[in-house]
Parts: sequence; structure tokens; C-alpha cells
Amino acid sequence: MLSLALTQTIEYALRAMSYLALHYGKQTLTAKEISQNTGVPQHYLSKIMKNMVNAQLVLSQKGHQGGFKLSRPPHKIKFSDVLVAAGYESGPKRCVFGWKKCSSEKPCLLHHSWSEMNDRFRQWTLKKTLADINASARLRF
Repeated sequence: MLSLALTQTIEYALRAMSYLALHYGKQTLTAKEISQNTGVPQHYLSKIMKNMVNAQLVLSQKGHQGGFKLSRPPHKIKFSDVLVAAGYESGPKRCVFGWKKCSSEKPCLLHHSWSEMNDRFRQWTLKKTLADINASARLRF
């Protein structure tokens, strides 16, 4: 099975934001709780959550009752919002076949197929929201 390679930061951001989405409308969640339930190291999570706060996807509350929560309902946060906040850059930055010069005008052997896959992934991230998280996932947390 072919899988799209995402950086560890982006995978961790998706985990954390998905967990927050599953708990939307409840109390704020601590970094420790998010870390323990998503497998994202707490020190790494702090960096990610700072990016999510800066992108206005998450609200942060300091103090004894502090923690994190989504800034808006899950259906208003697209996966593309999370990816961009985590540093994802869409579009190929290099030729997947290894050529120095590859474009639609002078494509490598994989250019058109790879471009199609990237386009489909981009469309998926623009369409899907955190509300699309499978209801069965709610049962695990």
C-alpha cells in the first residue's frame, strides 16, 4: 500500500488536533493528557500547540485549570488548516524520479502520476474537517 510521506511534526499535529476534536465542547485538555493519549512526546507537543495557537486553531489557557481546546467547532477546521499550521508545503519541491529539471513541459517518468496524487491529496485536505474523524475513534478515548 502506498502512503503519502508526512513529516513527524505533521503527523503529531494531526494526532493532537484529532484528539482535541474528539473532546470538543468539554474542559480544556492538558498537554500531559494529550501527550499520554496520542503518543506525542510532551516537549514536541508544546512546539506543535504553539503553532496551532498562532494559527488560531487552538485556544490556550494558563494556570491550574489550564490547557488547550479548539478555537472553533471541528467542522470549521479543515485538515489543510492543520497541515499549513504544522509547516506542510504543498506541491512537489523536487522531482520524485530524481531529475534536476522536471516540469509538465519536460516531465520525468512519474511526474504526471505524482502530480495527480498530490492534487488529490490537496483536494482531500481542503474538503475534510476534524469533524470527519470516525465516530468509532470516539469510543477509544
